[in-house]
Amino acid sequence: MDNRSYTARQYDPRARDYVTSTVHSQGPDLATLDTLVRSNRFQNVLDLGCGGGHVSYCVAPHAGQVVACDVAQEMLTSVQQEAEERGLTNISFVQSCAEKLPFADGHFDAIFCRFTTHHWDNALAGLQEARRVLKPAGIAVFIDVTAPRSPLFDTWLQTLELLRDVSHTRDFSVAEWATLLANAGFNIRNTGTHRLRMEFESWIARTKTPAERVTAIRSLQNCAPSDVVNYFDIESDGSFTIDVTTFTTGHHK
Repeated sequence: MDNRSYTARQYDPRARDYVTSTVHSQGPDLATLDTLVRSNRFQNVLDLGCGGGHVSYCVAPHAGQVVACDVAQEMLTSVQQEAEERGLTNISFVQSCAEKLPFADGHFDAIFCRFTTHHWDNALAGLQEARRVLKPAGIAVFIDVTAPRSPLFDTWLQTLELLRDVSHTRDFSVAEWATLLANAGFNIRNTGTHRLRMEFESWIARTKTPAERVTAIRSLQNCAPSDVVNYFDIESDGSFTIDVTTFTTGHHK
């Protein structure tokens, strides 16, 4: 089973949990997208790796057509049900991995990609595909958890992420993102980073993390060095805080 099928298998049973997730349904990054879409009125928008659909719900009222694209079919089914309940009739649904998108070159005015790249099998290939289907004058916004520069903190973050969700590939650092985007043909216009608190019980519930891996996560947190505890603001119940970065990009001129 390749990684794309593996990721889909992990998320199909968890689809509704992501539609109803509080942490995914709010945040300053969504507010940024709302402002951007309101001011530009894009005709064709791609929500790449739509997950629980929160980008689609945010931008659909202010865009012409939105395509919600995800590798997990059950995720798309849950998003479609939620969109119908919200009366959003301009969202269509396409099952696809990011690395091989079934869209024509330059089809989209805007591409929004939130909390999904860390699952991709090949991030560069996915970003190259995003650039291919974006119009030359279009805007692409990528939002994801970003790893700290410190090797110590990076190792702890990736380990906790993998224990919690075995489909995790990598949280890239801001520097790694800059390299990936440049190599894919994007020009970074703006970046912004904010801190996001992950409430432990809901964090593990969304992925239905098995009890033995929850125990392993808590064991690691309980023996973490003070620098790690302080950086991630690890709380007594396991809740912690991570960095999320928004990259607003366009084609290289």
